[in-house]
Amino acid sequence: MSYFKNVGNIQYEGPSSSNPLSFKHYNPDEVIGGKTMEETLRFAVAYWHTFTADGSDPFGVGTMQRPWDHLSGMYQANARVEAAFEFFEKLNVPYFCFHDVDIAPEGRTLAETYKNLDEIVARIKEYMKTSKTKLLWNTANNFTNPRWLHGAATAPNADVFAYAAAKVKKGLEIGKELGAENYVFWGGREGYETLLNTDMKLELDNLGRFFHMAVDYAKEIGFTGQFLIEPKPKEPTKHQYDFDVATGLAFLQKYDLADHFKFNIEANHATLAGHTFEHELRTARINGMLGSVDANQGDMLLGWDTDEFPTDLYSTTLAMYEILLNDGLASGGLNFDAKVRRGSFEPEDLFHAHIAGMDAFAVGLKVANRLLEDHVLEDFIADRYESYTSGIGLDIVQGKTDFHKLEQHALSLGDIKNKSGRQERLKAIVNQYLLEAQVASVR
Repeated sequence: MSYFKNVGNIQYEGPSSSNPLSFKHYNPDEVIGGKTMEETLRFAVAYWHTFTADGSDPFGVGTMQRPWDHLSGMYQANARVEAAFEFFEKLNVPYFCFHDVDIAPEGRTLAETYKNLDEIVARIKEYMKTSKTKLLWNTANNFTNPRWLHGAATAPNADVFAYAAAKVKKGLEIGKELGAENYVFWGGREGYETLLNTDMKLELDNLGRFFHMAVDYAKEIGFTGQFLIEPKPKEPTKHQYDFDVATGLAFLQKYDLADHFKFNIEANHATLAGHTFEHELRTARINGMLGSVDANQGDMLLGWDTDEFPTDLYSTTLAMYEILLNDGLASGGLNFDAKVRRGSFEPEDLFHAHIAGMDAFAVGLKVANRLLEDHVLEDFIADRYESYTSGIGLDIVQGKTDFHKLEQHALSLGDIKNKSGRQERLKAIVNQYLLEAQVASVR
């Protein structure tokens, strides 16, 4: 059965194509910086937004029209697997991601949930035998069910902690069985609404204990995927413990976990934390902790997690700039943790959205690679910090000075001359490269 009868295989047709169901900039075989686009970008489809989301919001019921809507329970779950692999093949993506409850419904008991998962995982495994699409990462949904209302690994109820551990244990087993290259921990409700009823130290200590148990179990079963933490500052809790990369890094260092985890960074989560996407990517990169990316964007006029498909070329360029400086994403990828808008309810819109996102990051890759090849920003930054390459500046960097020597140096100074940061000029240069890329692509 075909679930997307009106859509064929999506091909690269170039920027002059008028076919909406084609790539204008993403050519998986095109070599940029020594690697093909497919190798560098490592695109993934998010199972939850693409196959299970119904378009409901706090003000209205679902609007999505899907060919599997007439089914329910395990019948629907099986149909979604069929639809998913048809979608993966037609979009020609190398990866996908899922939460446990995305692929199989929860049962009345944990044992029944396991049974449902086992059935669907077996179906997915069969499809993967003949599909190029692999599992980038999986995770456990420990935030939707009412049992998680006070958190999971940070819940005040030890029974809830145990239930969360059981689900992650099963998730690691599934990850190993399906060859997942990573495993993600998103805090969900790991945080608090008010400190008036919260033992923050116990909750954070328990979260550290939980992660160590996960590390131990992964070693026990031979799961070798990279562990990833996905920061988010708020929603659904008012204050989540994995607020941003810097907060998460401090947590990992305190609990002796930094050697076992990296970060899965989402663009919209970065902006919710008051940062730019590239800020979070750089903070992770310079600390050797950039693992993977959830590729989306937020609406700057709205103060919540809108999970829109990425189309901002300036943002994708600066993101790819950081990723290229990181020498790629290793076992990570660019997962479209993004959903079509509530008014984009037809199945075909799923393809339009992914095409838009893939083309946006393809443009970002090309422009970022040119910026790096031409050393545009690196040369400017090197010149701006040139004072640290000789004299007292070099002594500071090499740890060969102290307050006494620095005072002596300061007392000998006349007028201090600073250099302009040229922020507006640099932004204009990035725009120039973006525009040149667009002109070159239509020639």
